[in-house]
Amino acid sequence: MILKNRLKEQRAALGVNQQEMGRLCRVSRQTISLIERGDYSPSVTLALTIARVCGVTVEEVFYLEEEGLDENKR
Repeated sequence: MILKNRLKEQRAALGVNQQEMGRLCRVSRQTISLIERGDYSPSVTLALTIARVCGVTVEEVFYLEEEGLDENKR
């Protein structure tokens, strides 16, 4: 299973850039970028913080995908 995310879409809905999202979540812009690219899986605490900042549930930002399956084919 691979952790995927919709952070970029949620961030866009808030109208904030990566720098501002990082400030709101108390992490660096680089951390936000790494999460969006799928190169870093956040801790549970950070995932909950991101969801709270976005005003959504964790599942609306993060989801598991089986390897080799496209989200649209589930």
